[in-house]
Amino acid sequence: MKAIKYIFMGMIFGMIMTKGEVISWYRIYEMFKFDSFHMYGIIGSAVGLGIIGFSLIKKLGIKDINGNVIEFTPKAPGTYRTLIGGTIFGLGWAMTGACPGPMFTLVGNSYSVFLVVIISATLGTFIYGLVRHRLPH
Repeated sequence: MKAIKYIFMGMIFGMIMTKGEVISWYRIYEMFKFDSFHMYGIIGSAVGLGIIGFSLIKKLGIKDINGNVIEFTPKAPGTYRTLIGGTIFGLGWAMTGACPGPMFTLVGNSYSVFLVVIISATLGTFIYGLVRHRLPH
């Protein structure tokens, strides 16, 4: 029964992504060429909403599904890892035309070629897990 609410929320998320044109490769192309504010507005709105959400979770002591208090552990500052990670993420985004959220929405919109992207992203995450201990963090 719990799965139904997650499926429903995923469907709503997919509809919002589709109607907001977040899955459009053209919109992403415009963003990388600095031709349009559309994607920057959406990303900025998401960052702002995330800041509000995190603040509310901290202030109100909101708990997760299992009743555990959600805790945030700060990471040590490191521009080197952020620069490398952001570059890899950006290159993947530019090459595929999609970030992780819209990849599933694109498959739901009958762009089955994105199954290759999802499999590649999953494989990349798995490989990262294998070599993580050897990387600078």
